[in-house]
Amino acid sequence: MRKSRATIVLQPATPAQASKIHALIAANLEEGRLLPREIGELTVHAERFVVALKGRRIVGCAELAPLSRQVAEVRSLAVDRGARGLRVGTLLVEELRRRARREGFDKLCAFTHVPAYFAHLGFSIVPHEWLMEKVFTDCVRCPQFRKCGQYGMELPLDEGRDRVQEPVYAPGIDRQTGASAPNHAA
Repeated sequence: MRKSRATIVLQPATPAQASKIHALIAANLEEGRLLPREIGELTVHAERFVVALKGRRIVGCAELAPLSRQVAEVRSLAVDRGARGLRVGTLLVEELRRRARREGFDKLCAFTHVPAYFAHLGFSIVPHEWLMEKVFTDCVRCPQFRKCGQYGMELPLDEGRDRVQEPVYAPGIDRQTGASAPNHAA
């Protein structure tokens, strides 16, 4: 069965869309790749989200979460199963990258169980210690702290830098597989 190539439209989220964003994130939780989010938190931070629409239906979402004045995180990237393969996730991450640049961040980061996806978008695998803003903002309070298995990824937001063709790996990362034991701050 072929997937429809209907137009995907990106737009800033509104508080009125928080329940639909919550449902999309919840539907992706069973895959074990996202942390749960509270509806109240999503309502308060709705303006940080970009949603992908196929027609009038939200088929993807992602949040640009500031961690410091220099670093922002791609958070809660979720795509409806029926829209996978339509580049929805890539479109969302690219929009967050543009937004992060406009808002003056120096670096975009992500924590993921699927580092190859973000490496394809130009991110590099880095030790968690390189992203202390994330560790101290969220990780130390997470029940999965020190055992989550997520990889830290970063993307410098240099003005002249566009999508990287070859992923750049931090020291200690196998260049063939991109694999390394995830690091957690002590």
